[in-house]
Amino acid sequence: MKKSLVAIVLILMVGCTSIVEDDENVTLDWYINYSWFKHQWGYDVVSQAISDIVGVDIQFVTPIGEESNKLSTILQTNNLPDIITLGWDDIYVSDLIKSDRVYALNELDELYNVGFKEECTQQTYEWYTQNDGNIYGYPNSSYLPSDYEFRDDIGSNQVFIVRKDIYKAIGEPDMSTMEGFKSAVKAAASLYNDIIPVGSTAFNSYGSYSFDVYLQNFLAVPFEKDGVYYDRNTDNEYIAWLKMFNELFREGYLYPEIFTDQKVQFEEKFAQGKYFCVLYQRTDITDQQKTLAITDPEKIYIAIDGPKNSNGDDHVLPGVGINGWTLTFISKDCADPKKALELMTYMLSEQGQFLTVMGVEGVTFEWVDNRAVFKPSVSYLLNTNRELFDQIYGANYTYWMLQNNRVGDKWIQQDVESLQQLAQWTYPYTHYMAQYDISFAHDAQLSKLNNKIKTLWGDYLIQLLLASSAKEFTQLLAQYINDRDLLGYDIIIEESTHIMNEAKYKLGLD
Repeated sequence: MKKSLVAIVLILMVGCTSIVEDDENVTLDWYINYSWFKHQWGYDVVSQAISDIVGVDIQFVTPIGEESNKLSTILQTNNLPDIITLGWDDIYVSDLIKSDRVYALNELDELYNVGFKEECTQQTYEWYTQNDGNIYGYPNSSYLPSDYEFRDDIGSNQVFIVRKDIYKAIGEPDMSTMEGFKSAVKAAASLYNDIIPVGSTAFNSYGSYSFDVYLQNFLAVPFEKDGVYYDRNTDNEYIAWLKMFNELFREGYLYPEIFTDQKVQFEEKFAQGKYFCVLYQRTDITDQQKTLAITDPEKIYIAIDGPKNSNGDDHVLPGVGINGWTLTFISKDCADPKKALELMTYMLSEQGQFLTVMGVEGVTFEWVDNRAVFKPSVSYLLNTNRELFDQIYGANYTYWMLQNNRVGDKWIQQDVESLQQLAQWTYPYTHYMAQYDISFAHDAQLSKLNNKIKTLWGDYLIQLLLASSAKEFTQLLAQYINDRDLLGYDIIIEESTHIMNEAKYKLGLD
């Protein structure tokens, strides 16, 4: 790739020395294990600048269809992609390490003296260091427990949102109680017969986040009791709310389409303001919320207090923890592991974080009162057409694979007001909860058992919500508990308790 002027400008402005050693860039394949990631490297300002600084061009590879099927196929081949990014709790994380198919990043760092470790957050680096003393993958979006102690601006992604105009029209009722929730839904449906009263995340084989973990978090259902990992799915407060949603279904207010619509259908309907209320993740409706703010501001969604337990306790919503979101590896089939590590190191550095957030001075941003600010035209595009913004500029963490929020948050531009409200509403309710993030990726048998139990719950959750009577609901719940116990649920609780307590010890939270 020919060197671009914007990258030369960046090098001069931020004082970063190019680490390119020759005129020819190395091309590396980077596998991203998310079918929705469609971006291409080299056409936007940020990726061009990174290529010129590091001397690396990237060919992204993404799955078509089910991610696990694609990754399974890749792992069976003789040649892995040069760089691999997948969820931190993906079962294939353990496979990659145990099969000796990815490099120990610390060993590469010692061999090439790139300075990788110096750009990592020390506690995060230590957290991901294995028993053999090596670190194989590094996360993005990782926060520490101490971040939550000293900052009050870290928000959860989970919100209960209502359409602003409808909520006002029915008198802005309290929806934190079951009675208030039901009344509000019925009032909204009677005034607006073209809406879907209650929306939800898509149902899959494991259930629906809106009707299980999100609802449980809003109800402040604990993750542990007396040092033992807690059975949240049968908590009395949670079951009471599930019964209420079943009543809404039997009364015609929980529409059948929410059980079949996938993410694409939800987003299309959300962009039209079709839902009255929904428990959802705020970052997944960013573009739709921006569209509504422009086309029909009264139809935007606002966050309000949602379902609460019978004591009226505050919601307990999780923020991102030390695990982060994804892990990035360098495979042992990598054409140039040194260049791959240089790329990771640069992207993790403060200069790299600044570039991936703000882009290039004079092209994407300018300095105003000693603060980098997007140019008006760039900011406008960010807030009106994120897809086109990514294609042209590639800033604002278009390249999220190695984002470090602990560094980059200070440069992130303020969102439009309708998005700020969603984020700021979560601040008082957000807590560090990563000690309860349970993964069985280290043990194939446990992982299979856990997946069976999760799949069992996904099946029963739909049946519980669609039960024809209160009696059938009770029978289904008892049948679920029995079937789950027969599978070996006690084994999962025992191992979850062990993982939880070990994490608390490592994090200094016990």
